[in-house]
Amino acid sequence: MTWLIGITFLTLATVAAVVALAARDLMTSVVTLTVFSFLMAMLYAGFGAPDVALNEAIIGAGISGVFLVVTIFYTTRRSQD
Repeated sequence: MTWLIGITFLTLATVAAVVALAARDLMTSVVTLTVFSFLMAMLYAGFGAPDVALNEAIIGAGISGVFLVVTIFYTTRRSQD
């Protein structure tokens, strides 16, 4: 992986992490967290760690994202912010 692609993925992952932390909506946070996990999986794959990239893609972007979305749909909001 060239350094330019690595820096691009790292910058996009940093932006996704900041957006996930700053978002007021839970679904927006979950989607950007899933995007962050996918970008990190691409970064790991580019650095030559396909096993770590595969685990990050399956667990971080896939299973965790589904669990968080299901949890959001099963919860109710108590206050109106």
